[in-house]
Amino acid sequence: MGAIYRIEKLKKDYGSRTILDLDELQINAGEILALVGPSGAGKSTLLRLLNFLEAPTAGTMVYNNQVIEGQVSIETRRQVTTVFQRPIVLRSPVRDNIAYGLSLRGKNVDGQVNAMLDRIGLKSLANVGAHKLSGGEMQRVALARALVIDPQVLLLDEPTANLDPYNVGLIEEIVREHNRARGTTIVLVTHNVFQAKRLAHRVGLMLGGRLVEVKETAEFFDTPADPRTAAFVRGEMVY
Repeated sequence: MGAIYRIEKLKKDYGSRTILDLDELQINAGEILALVGPSGAGKSTLLRLLNFLEAPTAGTMVYNNQVIEGQVSIETRRQVTTVFQRPIVLRSPVRDNIAYGLSLRGKNVDGQVNAMLDRIGLKSLANVGAHKLSGGEMQRVALARALVIDPQVLLLDEPTANLDPYNVGLIEEIVREHNRARGTTIVLVTHNVFQAKRLAHRVGLMLGGRLVEVKETAEFFDTPADPRTAAFVRGEMVY
């Protein structure tokens, strides 16, 4: 697989504090890459750079063979979307929430939205206000709104944190199936190492704003090269 992102010497500072300091990272087109590590490791900051919400302080980021610098075009921005830990929903029916991105793009809504409602198991709640749903249901709506626009890249920031097992399993199944069917590149930030093991093709450990190592999932868990990764996998790292 070719790289959809290439990162070299990337830094992000907030004032005098360096939050992110990556020597090198390649994200392959069509893969699911999981980023694990404690809070404050820089994982969410990296997602904000990948989604062009913030600019790096220094270094190079290449997306789809285009060096990202200055203002990013709306066409490029629309290729990447994010689902956050706390679902963001509009105070409107579930159907309208899912259709929102399609409507902005001037695309046909009804057929795709109906199919997505079936897919996330909320067809019976299509006309209910999304803000009235449970946390797990709202997260499914947020995920559906992201997937229905068929992005090239989907960024997931702790998408199942604090959800019940049923919703965790359903969301994981939707993510896995979409990746297989559409070849969407997915970057998953998670504290759940078992979720990373279930979903990801590769896993990377971040500590203190730096990337310790990235390996194929089986190798990451079975034969980590760095002792810090080994300690993390064994549950010996307190965070």
